Amino acid sequence: MEKELRIVGFLCNWCSYGGADTAGVGRFIQPTDLRIIRMPCSGRLDPLFVLKTLTGGADGVLVSGCHPRDCHYAEGNYYARRRLEVLKRFLPVIGIDPGRFEYTWVSASEGQRWQHVVTEFTAQVHALGPIQRIGKQAQARACSFATSGLFARVED
Repeated sequence: MEKELRIVGFLCNWCSYGGADTAGVGRFIQPTDLRIIRMPCSGRLDPLFVLKTLTGGADGVLVSGCHPRDCHYAEGNYYARRRLEVLKRFLPVIGIDPGRFEYTWVSASEGQRWQHVVTEFTAQVHALGPIQRIGKQAQARACSFATSGLFARVED
């Protein structure tokens, strides 16, 4: 049996969490590595949550929200997409493979799509193997560098 890795999922309450629930109710076979954190909206996700999760020992992070134009809060997923795209480009700068991070859109009725997304992402993280743990000083530098304004004006 393959060793479970630590994969964290930040899921929108209104769509992706419902999609994960639909997959569970439908008894779709899914990897068990993913631990879900339910958020009000993907637009609420600060990229630093992802960065701290990865530098804190998670092997992968998946963010999932409502499809564009279907956000319960109108524009939250647009803000999330902009911030998360910047974050994905930033990860190699601090030595984290961008394959350890993914964001996607899944609605509450898309249980099969959720199963596919989580299975593919888990396989991708397993192919990369466990993350190389970084020291506390490197973790602090990465977070201070990221908070220095990198994500501040992404909404504009």
